Amino acid sequence: MVDTLALALGLNPQAPEFWLPLAFMALLFIVVLAGTVLDGFDIGVGCLSVFAPAHLKPRMLALLSPWRDANEFWLFLGLGLFMAAFPLAWGRIMSELYLPVTLLAVGTLLRSVGFELRLRAPRELQAYWTGLFGLGALLAAMSHGLLLAKMAWLAQGGVGHVWFAVFTAACAVAAYCLLGASWLIMREGGELRARAIFWARRCVRWAAAGVVGVSVVLAMGHPGIFLKWSGSGVRGGVAGFWVCMLAAFICTEMRLQRMINTSFRNTALPFVLTLLVFCMTFGGLAYSFFPYLVVDELTIWDAAAATESLQLVLVGVAVVLPIALVFNTRVYWRMFGLSMPPEPPEFGR
Repeated sequence: MVDTLALALGLNPQAPEFWLPLAFMALLFIVVLAGTVLDGFDIGVGCLSVFAPAHLKPRMLALLSPWRDANEFWLFLGLGLFMAAFPLAWGRIMSELYLPVTLLAVGTLLRSVGFELRLRAPRELQAYWTGLFGLGALLAAMSHGLLLAKMAWLAQGGVGHVWFAVFTAACAVAAYCLLGASWLIMREGGELRARAIFWARRCVRWAAAGVVGVSVVLAMGHPGIFLKWSGSGVRGGVAGFWVCMLAAFICTEMRLQRMINTSFRNTALPFVLTLLVFCMTFGGLAYSFFPYLVVDELTIWDAAAATESLQLVLVGVAVVLPIALVFNTRVYWRMFGLSMPPEPPEFGR
């Protein structure tokens, strides 16, 4: 398959001009996926904090504290990697996606400001900064939905496009709320867990509707993508993909229903299944668009920087990324399981 792709591009598969852009695209995929998933429960908890009772909000944000700084790392790493490896696509993509990207930037800023200043504000002002954090999370989740809508529906303007964008933004908020709620179910007990189960059950079907809606519009709006998914050689894999996706949603809802009946075994299962849905959705999008950064217009080789520049960036990535991965592995190691209070210090020794 690699040789066929290289032949179609007129490149040697062993040449740096061919495999360097491919390697950076794979690395960018991993970084963006990690950012979407690991920052996703952060966004989801922030969105849910808008609807949570006032006495639960401080606990919800306190649960996020160990991962807040690490979550922001993935966004900036992905942005820097994209600008360094594919500079020729930056202007083209930004001109098409300026609205969702702007919303994402504003949402990220509000989340950071709201979270940090809440920790330093007087008690009477903490609710204000908590609300700002929730607003930023909603904007970030909506921006991802608008981004998907823009990618799936190429037509400019029109009532149909507007309503599809609104629908996709709402489904993206629901998907992140599902991820955040399932994480809270795993991390906390008592009233917060009960409310998280309620939130998750309200969001799971909206998240499923969003996945189906984006997939249908994407396939109908792009003949090349439709042919890629309907080819005779991939039909079995496509069928298996959708069976797994449907099974993940059904199992998540069944598990949540059992939790309503006070069965709290396997509390991590909804979170793991939701992570699986996110990974499969992102993998399906990557398969649909590859090898293009702009569908039918700009491939990753067209947008890549000069080979010498990519080699220099690769050296920097090889030095920095392993250190970052070790740090983040330690940070995220304890994100699973029930949250345990810190042990009190021992005096007199």
